[in-house]
Amino acid sequence: MTTLERQVTEGNETIHVHVLFFGAAREVAGHDEVDLNLRSPATAANAFAEILSRYPELRRFGRSLLFAVNQEYARGEMEVREGDELAIFPPVSGGAGEPDAESEKHEAVEPDFFELTTEPIDVGAVARRVVPPVCGATVTLDGYVREWTRGRRTLYLIYEAYAPMALSEMRRLGREAHERFEIAHIGVVHRTGCLEIGETSVCISVSAPHRRTAFEACEWAIRELKRTVPIWKKEFYEDGEVWVEGEGAPEELLRK
Repeated sequence: MTTLERQVTEGNETIHVHVLFFGAAREVAGHDEVDLNLRSPATAANAFAEILSRYPELRRFGRSLLFAVNQEYARGEMEVREGDELAIFPPVSGGAGEPDAESEKHEAVEPDFFELTTEPIDVGAVARRVVPPVCGATVTLDGYVREWTRGRRTLYLIYEAYAPMALSEMRRLGREAHERFEIAHIGVVHRTGCLEIGETSVCISVSAPHRRTAFEACEWAIRELKRTVPIWKKEFYEDGEVWVEGEGAPEELLRK
């Protein structure tokens, strides 16, 4: 009997939550999702501790393992309530200094847009969606699947996303881009599923009155996307396969 089960037996109130596992954490836990009972009042910290007690193999990730409550990065003291959705995942797939069916769209004021899709991305079409008359430049990043990584030949990639939280983080990234840079519009489209060599995995397009600002904002956006948006990739090589993990959520997000 786990600590939580003893508490449930002895206590009077419990809450029921739903836990999702992503990327390498899903493979280690051996589950996509599970239902969990917690003694009330519950916090993110004790919920996280209980999940680790049930799935001790997750401890191999150490302090890099990330935790979300209702699609937001969770602080330890955050309250967990009845029916909440919890998520456990390793750092997102970007890494430090690493090159890099139907679309799911959020409802935002056009022409800003943030989307996930399983279909091939038309980079030119994405770029033309952010060309207002007040701007003098649109900078577009085409991130595609490369064949060689540190001397190993890649056969193909699988991208996986925690879709609701990924779209929420993209929207937050867009709002922050407007706060940081004098830009007119920004659009982000990310592919999920199986991608072949040379196929576009992410396209970011930024328009601004001046080209230097557009370049700076686009560079910032891809760096932040790889740090905070819960999308992971698994590389399949000639001699094996591996989940690519980044550095984890930035401290400033966890503090927020």
